[in-house]
Amino acid sequence: MARIVPQREGGATAISMPATRKKRVFTLTPYLFILPHLTLFALFFGYPFFSGLYVSLHQYNYLRPEANKFIGLDNYINLFTPGTNQFRNFWNSMGNTVQFVIYSVPVLIVIPLLLAVLLNSKVKFVNVFRAIYFAPWVLSVAVTSLIWWWIFQSQGGLINSYLRVVGIDPPRWLATLPSAWVAIVVATVWWTMGFNMIILLAALQDIAKDLYEAATVDGATKIQMFFRITIPMLQPVLVFIITISIIASFNLFGQPFFMTQGGPVQGSGDRGTEPVMYQIYREGFERNNQGSASAMSFVVAVIMVIISYVNFRVFRQRD
Repeated sequence: MARIVPQREGGATAISMPATRKKRVFTLTPYLFILPHLTLFALFFGYPFFSGLYVSLHQYNYLRPEANKFIGLDNYINLFTPGTNQFRNFWNSMGNTVQFVIYSVPVLIVIPLLLAVLLNSKVKFVNVFRAIYFAPWVLSVAVTSLIWWWIFQSQGGLINSYLRVVGIDPPRWLATLPSAWVAIVVATVWWTMGFNMIILLAALQDIAKDLYEAATVDGATKIQMFFRITIPMLQPVLVFIITISIIASFNLFGQPFFMTQGGPVQGSGDRGTEPVMYQIYREGFERNNQGSASAMSFVVAVIMVIISYVNFRVFRQRD
């Protein structure tokens, strides 16, 4: 029904008709566009997720499927019950992983940031240096770990050979603590810093040059411009890099697997450089307890989600 609204337009009364609502027409086209991605997502993420959750609720051994049985939350309870083997192995490896995160993440932020600032200048052969610093990123973890295993090994290793030449008694890098962590962190930083550097370099090139010119006119020094302009403008990118560096460090596996085999073994029987991913591998494939390994994986995933959330909350950009 039309609604009559008196309106004065040149002395005449106008009648306002209500706008008819356009009926939505359902179309499959948008869903067809996302179907390939949705299919791959369900196949490579959805199915493994729910399959792993199913396995974590069972006493599961893929070599003897007839012996599998449902045990509910027992695998999770064992991880939080002091005195169980799962509790000891899991939390010792988690402590090792946290150590690695503390050792590696600050270095993976500071060194790439400094390199990005240096390579952001207009100097000769700057693209060559960018390629050189980024080149290790294209190597596999096996190649990187074996290179640094040869460099750090006690007998015939490159570093120890040079130390003996100058008369210094070299340490057993891969067989003692904390030198084993030094070797793993150095190998990791050399391998992955190029990726962070490229991201920071791209972000630096997006900062308006007018800001630095205005700061120069006001008499600001290079250091003042770095902390008052560069760092604040890079804050969103730095939050992203910190987050992905923490997640990548929690996924540490290949470097200790190839370089130290999780050792050295401590007096208590615990392994000094065994990260939590290595422990999950041993629990699932060496001890043939896939249920407990899946439970460990979900606990680690929850911890990483919490850390990522806290990281974004603490370092989020404020107006």
